Amino acid sequence: MGLDNLNDYYDPARKRANLDEVRHALTQNGSNEAFTFIQGDIRNRQTVEEIFLTHEIEGIVHLAAMAGVRVSIENPHLYCDVNINGTLHLLDAAVGRIGGRRSSPPIFVFASTSSVYGNAQVIPFTENDPCNRPLAPYAASKKAGELLGYSYHHSYGLPFTAVRFFTVYGPRGRPDMMAYKVLDNIFFGHDVPLYNSGNMHRDWTFVSDIVQGVVNAVDRPFGYEVVNLGRGEPVSLAEFVRVIEECVGQKANVVSAPMPEADVVSTCADISRARELLDYDPQVSVREGVSRFWSWYQKHVLG
Repeated sequence: MGLDNLNDYYDPARKRANLDEVRHALTQNGSNEAFTFIQGDIRNRQTVEEIFLTHEIEGIVHLAAMAGVRVSIENPHLYCDVNINGTLHLLDAAVGRIGGRRSSPPIFVFASTSSVYGNAQVIPFTENDPCNRPLAPYAASKKAGELLGYSYHHSYGLPFTAVRFFTVYGPRGRPDMMAYKVLDNIFFGHDVPLYNSGNMHRDWTFVSDIVQGVVNAVDRPFGYEVVNLGRGEPVSLAEFVRVIEECVGQKANVVSAPMPEADVVSTCADISRARELLDYDPQVSVREGVSRFWSWYQKHVLG
């Protein structure tokens, strides 16, 4: 079952197309498991309560959030409302404070972010870093979700795992992410800034590797854990753009721009804990991941 409000952060038609892909894939794979989609908002406490009253929930993968570091600076109240209050409603449902009591709480897997590390100077980032100086409301709201998770684990015994995503890209990704923006620039002329002349490193992680880490987390309740999900192999922004250009066979018209104050020069995940606890083993290189994304883009965006 999936819950999403299909907001207009980007075109809801793109989101509906993604849902159609999911349904088609289930049909093609001969899956006997029905997928139920509910259009609703996690900020609506009644909606969350009704779902938990009418469905047997064994696990919660909480991916719903307002995303984007820079946009959160412009609208911090919305980010806190969705990412904190919405999370609180799901936590309340998980432990039976709303939606009815249950014999034991379901495992709760919370999508957090590498942004919680702020401007950390020690590379790679490890889960034991303090993470107490977020650079934007988005990161602060995600750190708040991790802390709420711990308090509900302590008070109610909720098994809670926070997985910190590092620069996810791939098919059905958000159009405001770099891989999508570069392709939109090449084919539709949309502006795309290259911050700090591309001298910024990101731990680009293909979506299928992230999904495997999340699935493994759902299957393994630990009590309370925080786990990085990245590749541990950062690549510069300039090199990432070059890989896209080589894959497509065309140049992007990127424009150099200063690095925003809420950004950081480098991100890099220490994934040793993920390997140990989740048998996490990212398989998709940047070059292979870009190639797969390009194949999807040709079919579903260019048509």
